[in-house]
Amino acid sequence: MMNSRRDTRNNRVALFDGIEEGGIRASSMYSSGSSHEIDEHDNEQAMDGLQDRVNLLKRLSGDIHEEVDSHNRMLDHMGNDMDSSRGVLSGTMDKFKMVFETKSSRRMFSLVASFVVIFLIIYYLTR
Repeated sequence: MMNSRRDTRNNRVALFDGIEEGGIRASSMYSSGSSHEIDEHDNEQAMDGLQDRVNLLKRLSGDIHEEVDSHNRMLDHMGNDMDSSRGVLSGTMDKFKMVFETKSSRRMFSLVASFVVIFLIIYYLTR
């Protein structure tokens, strides 16, 4: 995790290296004032730098897309699991309600609960 953050920072530095507030850094010819034409070599370097940055942005956006897709798949899977759990719990609650709606079932439950309590009391007394 820390390594990916470090790579992201390095990618940001590589992406924005050489860019100032006004855009790409002015060449030395601009600062000297002798000529306003960009040297062909400087132009090629600037184009290569821009191409590298475009490629880096393309890779980063592809990585972001893959990450978003994997998170969406994971969230869909979790949503499906939650829906199935909700269905199982709802069915269990319906059966539980049905057991307590009839008087004979309530009596049977009371009888079973009493036996369990008596068994636990005897167990703890004999231990």
